[in-house]
Amino acid sequence: MWKERGMTSHDCVFKLRKILQTKKIGHTGTLDPDVDGVLPICVGRATKVVEYMMETGKAYVGEITLGFSTTTEDSSGEVVETKKVSEVPTIAEIDKLMKKFEGIITQVPPMYSAVKVNGKRLYEYARNGETVERPERQATIKKFIRSSEPVFNENAGTVSWRFEVECGKGTYVRTLAVDLGEALGYPAHMSDLTRILSGTFKASDCVTLAQVQEAVDQAEIDQKLFPLEFGLKELPAVEISKDVWEKVKDGAVLAKSDYQDVASFPFVVMYQDRACSIYDVHPTKPTLLKPVKVLRNQES
Repeated sequence: MWKERGMTSHDCVFKLRKILQTKKIGHTGTLDPDVDGVLPICVGRATKVVEYMMETGKAYVGEITLGFSTTTEDSSGEVVETKKVSEVPTIAEIDKLMKKFEGIITQVPPMYSAVKVNGKRLYEYARNGETVERPERQATIKKFIRSSEPVFNENAGTVSWRFEVECGKGTYVRTLAVDLGEALGYPAHMSDLTRILSGTFKASDCVTLAQVQEAVDQAEIDQKLFPLEFGLKELPAVEISKDVWEKVKDGAVLAKSDYQDVASFPFVVMYQDRACSIYDVHPTKPTLLKPVKVLRNQES
């Protein structure tokens, strides 16, 4: 789906359940209401692979603004600190510091986030005007680059520029903007964000809610749906024989030694080009592989 601004990810799922007339729908990674972009949705049997799709990388385009910070670290929050930009950072300074954020970094999740502390989500504390110690988290940043010239607003005392970022799961791009601003000596916030990639799904793959409704009305919804296998492309896959299929369909364990060529675990077991199970190393018997998710146990 292409999630439009003004909706939560849950809103999308709620509306899709009505449009598609099924309860078995889930999304694969929350997008804030002010953020638009790629939001993969799993329908029916595909809901079994949500957790694996959430592990995939993401890519965004957005804007950073120096000069003030907000409660939410984006443009929707209340201003908490202001420091007018008196000297615009040079392009060389910006690019050098952005480069330093690439790799494995440590982030402190924003108060307005869904991270749980003592069984309560951070945004619940924030809405009650409370603060709590937030656990540090590691994030992987594959690319973080400036994609436009910095624009200085003399009246507002702000500087803004566009950026591109490719990152691993659980990255807070808002916090990336705030931390970059701090490194440049100014309070900052993420003033715009769009997700352009989520795992194997890109913007050109997406449809809006209105387009889904139109497809249903015209009995063409099947043309908008991707096969379950498309959502598992990030995992290694192994095509099995008829003999192995007879075991796999009944949930049998497999010898790990028979799958030494698999690049990493877990992996997808394929039969006749269809995903039937996801196998991983047995938790107590390291020489064996066990099914952690059964996707299909029939040939049709």
